[in-house]
Amino acid sequence: MTHALLARDTGTTRPALALPGGFALDQGRVHEGCGPARHVFAALVAGAAQAASGGEVLWIAPEWAGARLNPEGLRRFADPGRMLFATPRREEDLLWCAEEALRAGCLALVVAELPTCPALTPVRRLQLAAEAGAATAGPVPLGLLLTPGAGGARGAETRWWMAPAHAPTAEGWRLERRRARRAPPARWHLAWEGGGRLAATAQAMAD
Repeated sequence: MTHALLARDTGTTRPALALPGGFALDQGRVHEGCGPARHVFAALVAGAAQAASGGEVLWIAPEWAGARLNPEGLRRFADPGRMLFATPRREEDLLWCAEEALRAGCLALVVAELPTCPALTPVRRLQLAAEAGAATAGPVPLGLLLTPGAGGARGAETRWWMAPAHAPTAEGWRLERRRARRAPPARWHLAWEGGGRLAATAQAMAD
């Protein structure tokens, strides 16, 4: 089945990837994740993408980055056996790899760890690549840029900030939707429940 090319009109309904807590990310678009727990957020999105489409996930990280993802740590959120990893040597190749992967239309999710926030033009190219990938017969791709600090990638569909918020007896995280084209800012607390289920509770933005 061939997917229709997704229009950039903000009134167009797009397929969405549901995440724990009742929120979702538009597919065929590129989003941004930042904050000290941005890798956990990307792992959550990876697990949701695998469950929804059965597709593979490509995780792109700089070759010079010292840390590498631990498959055992990923296992709680996603299947590491269905993830591909790329480690470009040059910074400019990080976005090039993401663009080509999104355009190919054969991946459910493309994650790109970036050392700096990208400029507007490269992000626009990624958005066009994601739309082109959505027009293929494969899964509708979703792009996720992991940026340092508080983020700031211009042109991203949404910006999500995540940080640890652990309790003495349970792991937890604070997740904020800080920017979105079609949704207001919002905040959730995520925590593990019995049976290994990750639950999200909405929180007021005023506190």
